[in-house]
Amino acid sequence: MKILVIGATGTIGRAVADALATEHEVIRASRNAGTRVDLGIPASIDALFGSVGTVDAVICCAAGGRLTPLSSPSDDAFTLGLEGKLLGQVALVRRAVDHVRDGGSITLTSGTFQEPTPGSSFGALVNAGLEAFVRAAAIEMPRGLRVNVVSPGWVKETLEELGMDPRGGTPVRDVAHAYVEVVMGQTQGRTLTPSPR
Repeated sequence: MKILVIGATGTIGRAVADALATEHEVIRASRNAGTRVDLGIPASIDALFGSVGTVDAVICCAAGGRLTPLSSPSDDAFTLGLEGKLLGQVALVRRAVDHVRDGGSITLTSGTFQEPTPGSSFGALVNAGLEAFVRAAAIEMPRGLRVNVVSPGWVKETLEELGMDPRGGTPVRDVAHAYVEVVMGQTQGRTLTPSPR
């Protein structure tokens, strides 16, 4: 299979791309390395597909947002991630349907945490919106295409990088396995939450 992984330089994206590359052709895309794309700029997504052509699957592990208190004095800081993570992934799906082979798949990334976390309220809104979008968009997918979303929550390696207790996180190899299962399976319109294997 020819698989496009967007966000392939991040912790999750790199692990997903590496896991798939053992058996498939993987095109690695990100804002800063490899094939370039910025989900916050729709024309950038068009240019990406113009460059890579038709693929069997698209996986998006890109775009995130930082924890920002509800009381943040800046609307822009609070809504960081709206253009990239929510609207950018929606724009990606709208464009990908014309570039994924019949029966292929599109997998997005949300990230709602099991328990409320201070500063995560806008992120929760974005992630819930993505998950609702996938459920509704699934019935409109043409040519047997599938669309799903993976919601990793905290990743063990990310918690370690932040100096936090890693015991509440899922190892990145297990998160990557969830993406591989979605691409290789028949799941449609679902949100999948990885757990340690």
